[in-house]
Amino acid sequence: MLLNIVYEDDMLLVVDKPPGLAVSREGMGTREQETIADLLLGQYPELEQLGEQMRFGIIHRLDKDTSGLLLVAKTKEAFAFFQQQFKERKVRKQYLCLVQGVLNEDEGIIEARLARSPNDRRKQKAFAPGETGEDRAREAKTKYRVVERFSAYTLLEMTPETGRKHQIRAHLAFIHHPITGDKLYGFKGQTAPVGLNRQFLHASQINLPMPNGSTKEFRSLLPKDLQNVLDNLRT
Repeated sequence: MLLNIVYEDDMLLVVDKPPGLAVSREGMGTREQETIADLLLGQYPELEQLGEQMRFGIIHRLDKDTSGLLLVAKTKEAFAFFQQQFKERKVRKQYLCLVQGVLNEDEGIIEARLARSPNDRRKQKAFAPGETGEDRAREAKTKYRVVERFSAYTLLEMTPETGRKHQIRAHLAFIHHPITGDKLYGFKGQTAPVGLNRQFLHASQINLPMPNGSTKEFRSLLPKDLQNVLDNLRT
């Protein structure tokens, strides 16, 4: 399998990640299926010693069942530069997701601190203000905008202001509108639209500061499986 490279220069690769592939082998057994990092190394063997262990220049994370844009540095200098842009919150990422229920407000901000759930270590827990344990959780802020409403679902554009693990998924579950198809954060017995076989979450746009002072914008269209779900809801 060859990765879909949507942009490449001397410093940077932009991958359009398919769903169903983990980004790296961190925490995985050796017999697991191949990862984005494995495929990267096959296409770009010079990345083997770059960045964090087993990540081969990959600058940030996407969940296994999330599709969309993934940034990969090609040099040590580029890796350090782009990581610093993330640390300083200068990178703007947008996601499209379909959530359970109909949101009334056209836009809003979710602010709830996040920490690993004491009841399920796979999950992040969002804390209400003043809730016990909130002081040990990390700041997290996500903006949302309604793109389209359906009878039982809402299509949202999400812009995370911070970069916490599972931030969008945990925040949407916190406001009682979990992502459709999300088996980890969804409610028991929740329905899913016809044809949806994964969480409806897609990394659709990145605005990235470059070393020369410019900003590049990258976009990814919804993959066919998610677009088909929306088409079915519209009929």
